[in-house]
Amino acid sequence: MSDSRRCESSGYAHNLRGRHRLGSGVVLTLQAATAVSILVLAALLASVLNQAFGPVLIENAVEPGTLAVDGRRLEDLAAEELVAILRANLSTGLLRRLESERPLAQRERAALYGLVVERVVQPHVVGTWSLSDWVFAREAISEELERRPGAWLEFRAWLTPRFLASPQSSVPEAAGVRTAVLGSLWVIVITLATAFPIGVGAAVYLEEYARDNPLSRLIQTNIDNLAGVPSIIYGMLGLALFVRRLEHLTSGALFGLGGPSQNGRTVLSAGLTLGLLVLPLVIINAQEAIRAVPRSLRQASLGLGATRWQTIWHHVLPAALPGILTGSILAISRALGETAPLVVVGASTFIAVDPSGPFSKFTTLPIQIYQWTARPQGAFRNIAAAAILVLLAMLLSLNAAAVILRHRTTRRARS
Repeated sequence: MSDSRRCESSGYAHNLRGRHRLGSGVVLTLQAATAVSILVLAALLASVLNQAFGPVLIENAVEPGTLAVDGRRLEDLAAEELVAILRANLSTGLLRRLESERPLAQRERAALYGLVVERVVQPHVVGTWSLSDWVFAREAISEELERRPGAWLEFRAWLTPRFLASPQSSVPEAAGVRTAVLGSLWVIVITLATAFPIGVGAAVYLEEYARDNPLSRLIQTNIDNLAGVPSIIYGMLGLALFVRRLEHLTSGALFGLGGPSQNGRTVLSAGLTLGLLVLPLVIINAQEAIRAVPRSLRQASLGLGATRWQTIWHHVLPAALPGILTGSILAISRALGETAPLVVVGASTFIAVDPSGPFSKFTTLPIQIYQWTARPQGAFRNIAAAAILVLLAMLLSLNAAAVILRHRTTRRARS
């Protein structure tokens, strides 16, 4: 072997070892980044779980012993005696409201006893601790318990079925996320019903029909730029367009559904605003999915006599549907967690009435979590952590449904 060939061989081997070392370094870097991401997510989840469970210190506003009749305990009193306690301790306005809902004399004893405990005895949380405090700070908890002789300690899971089924309340012990969950679902449904067909239609036009000219390139550039616009800008756009300019439509007045105090700050406005927010994301992902369909599939369909639209509808879109659904998953994730646009559009920070349609007032889980974390009472931070778990569960459920649908369409496309 000549000297030149030996030099070439040694140089090739040296370059090959250098590339292997570089590849190994890149793999290690990616593995480290994955490990750090998992650790950060685990720490975040642990922090939320730490606040969602833990001991609470409860104290009664009125001691049950002071409500005893003839030496009998409160839980042993008859229905008529419980009604007498309610009439003696509640305000006239509250009694009138309870009577309008259902007369006290017609209520069962268990329901009356619950009203006495809730409205008269009024057990309320005077101290909260996290799960880690329950393990590592028991002495401090015991000292606080000793300073309040009438209080008692109770380990509480703030995420309960009652928490999911209860509406908003100014009292953290009675507050729930039912109204916020329903509002989030209404908004997401309208968002997807708006963004998905428009986004896929725009992607089909840009990829299959639009010519490569300055106008189409300008449109494509604007779509790419709109995907990175801050969400608060979309909120301002929704306020100007849907809440004010199209108030007659979004308030329901056009269909005779709006009340005298109704305005455009409704579920419909929020859903349309978030639809604009995620529309560029849907278009870009749909374009990538359509572009990934082999050109030979189109040529074979056209060669057999199919029209361009028949080729797109029967061959291109079914093959691209898994990728399109992937973009929809990302859109759901972003829309479900948005807060800034909804604040601008008019999401209520406190509302106890469930949304019943697209023209209803609304709140969402991110808005509810933000409102609770701003409260000074510690119990509100606990229920905020429980609401975060509900939001994560909703997000994972919606994403899981989209992933299952994507896998099914993938199998159909391959078969």
